[in-house]
Amino acid sequence: MNLDTIRIYAISKLGWIKKQQQKFREQVRETPREYLNKESHYFFGKRYLLRVIELDESPRVRIKHTTIDLYVRPDSDIQKKHDVMEQWYREQLKELVPSIIQKWEKIMGVSPNEFAIKRMKTKWGTCNREAKRIWLNLELAKKPYPCIEYIVVHEMAHLLERNHNSNFVAIMDNYLPEWKQLKTELNKLPVSH
Repeated sequence: MNLDTIRIYAISKLGWIKKQQQKFREQVRETPREYLNKESHYFFGKRYLLRVIELDESPRVRIKHTTIDLYVRPDSDIQKKHDVMEQWYREQLKELVPSIIQKWEKIMGVSPNEFAIKRMKTKWGTCNREAKRIWLNLELAKKPYPCIEYIVVHEMAHLLERNHNSNFVAIMDNYLPEWKQLKTELNKLPVSH
């Protein structure tokens, strides 16, 4: 595909892209996190109460039955607490996603070369077909497992079909018949401020 073809394709999809970005921007937002005791935080779709534990040790996060314990050094500011939590969420997704990819590689017959986690403002995921690379939104660590799996399958489906056309819909319908309900559920859940 030459550069002019890519430009024309990108321009032809501009309306759809802007519509998707607007939907994401209008999605319900969580109130800004202050990282205080008993503040609600979500992990894989479940609500936990935060416990901030100040110790003169390396920062870490531990999940308990009903709490997320955030261990930080005394006088850590909000940004430091945020960074520790974000790194923990990233690690949790990095542990979970390979098993989802492995499961769906066998079912779909396609394999991404790699996946990565990053903060995204307007998308849950993206796929670079040429590099066979999948990017996933860090916010997914807060969402229920079926929603995470839906996004992974969605991005892997792009290895079979680039566009969101009838062929793509057929692929999704074939492999994950409940994908439309999962998409709706995911888009109703709040995202970070």
